[in-house]
Parts: sequence; structure tokens; C-alpha cells
Amino acid sequence: MHHVFQRFVERLNDSREPEAFQVAMAEAASAFELPCFAYLRMPRDNRALAALISTYPVGWTDHYLNVHYERLDPVIRVAHQRTEPFEWGLGADDFDLSKQQQTFFDEAAEFGIRCGFTIPIKDARGPVAAVTFASDVRRPEFQRSIQANARVLQLMAISLHAHARRKLYTDIDIKGVHLTARERECMHWAAQGKSRWETGQILKVSAWTVKFHLDNAKAKLGVRTVTQAIARLERAQRYMPLEVSRR
Repeated sequence: MHHVFQRFVERLNDSREPEAFQVAMAEAASAFELPCFAYLRMPRDNRALAALISTYPVGWTDHYLNVHYERLDPVIRVAHQRTEPFEWGLGADDFDLSKQQQTFFDEAAEFGIRCGFTIPIKDARGPVAAVTFASDVRRPEFQRSIQANARVLQLMAISLHAHARRKLYTDIDIKGVHLTARERECMHWAAQGKSRWETGQILKVSAWTVKFHLDNAKAKLGVRTVTQAIARLERAQRYMPLEVSRR
């Protein structure tokens, strides 16, 4: 256990992009016989998208973010209310589900997400994130790992959040609109005429990650296109080109 956690922290120290955080947690989860995980950072701004780093099927996570399921997800709602980790699914919880929420669980089950162990993460202002280790069935090895490693899994969740918040999601205030450093980087390169693929090559991230940050920036700025977002930033007169490292 100590070796796994130490290796995990070392990987987090070296991580700078969502993909690297994903690999670090996936490697540690696998060592604990946990098949998949999801880190969901809840936005302070209701216009923004939730930030998600996970090994869940992409078809499910894309759908989840696009329809803002974080607002409906019973697991996230319970994570808002509790401070301690909790299990859910396949009889492990006592959720009082609405018809809409039951449909949500049915959809998740189609992607093999039927039960899990969720760790709420809060700060002085309330819930900020949650980390879930999930499975398709409540296998004995899954149960044993959760029961034996609950505390170290909680430490891993807190460590992941702390590193991600500092390296990926640091807010920058532009006339009342909070953009992360990475959102501004993506906007900067879009203003230079770079495509999502080209920006991804510069920042060493995927085109999908660039799209996520651009969509988030548009939502926060209340516009429909990247061009409109760029124009609004320029009008703010506080938008200055970033010196972006070509790592």
C-alpha cells in the first residue's frame, strides 16, 4: 500500500495535463483492484462545465458533461450533503430516486457503471469535487479493496484534487469572469488562428481537451462562438497574450 501511494504522489508531482493525472490515478486504482475511477470538479459558475478526469467509457462521460448530468447525478447530490466517503449502487445505498434519476442510473449501467465508492471533497465554501471508484458488479475483490484501503483512497482523492486545482484549474478574474489559466491559453492560441489540433500539439494535450476548455470559456463569457469570446476578452482590455511554454 505504501509503495502504491508513494508512486502515485510522485506521478502527481510530474503531472501537468489531464491525461497525466488520469494515468497516475488509473495506475494506482488498478494496483488496488479497482477497475475505473472518475474525478469530477464541480464548477462555481453555473454557466461552466464540470471538469472531469476519468477512465469511464468516453461515450458516457461525453454524454454526462454535454447534458450537465452533474446537476442530476444522485451520487453528486449525496456528495454535497456528506463529508465522509460512502458506497452506492446494487443495494449499498438508500437513495430516494426520482424517475429521472433512476433513468440516469439505468443509462450509467449500460456503460458498466453500477456501483461505487465516492469520496466527497470540500473546502471552506462547501463541496468542490468528488472522486469515485466504480465497478459493474459488487465483486468480492472490489469490496475487499474498498474496505481495506478506504483511508488511503481518501488521501489519494484529496491529493489528486490538490494537484489538479493548482496545475489545471487556477482561476483568473477578467471583469468578474473567472477563467482558468488553461482556458486562457486555449483562447490565446485560438486568437492566433490555431485549430484545436494545433493548440493541442502546442500545449501537449488532446484536441478534445482543447475543445473542453474553449467550450468552458464560451459558457462563462456567455457567448456561442470562440470568435465572440475572443472579441469580448479584447474589449475587457485586460486580456494580454500569454507566454506559453512549448514543453
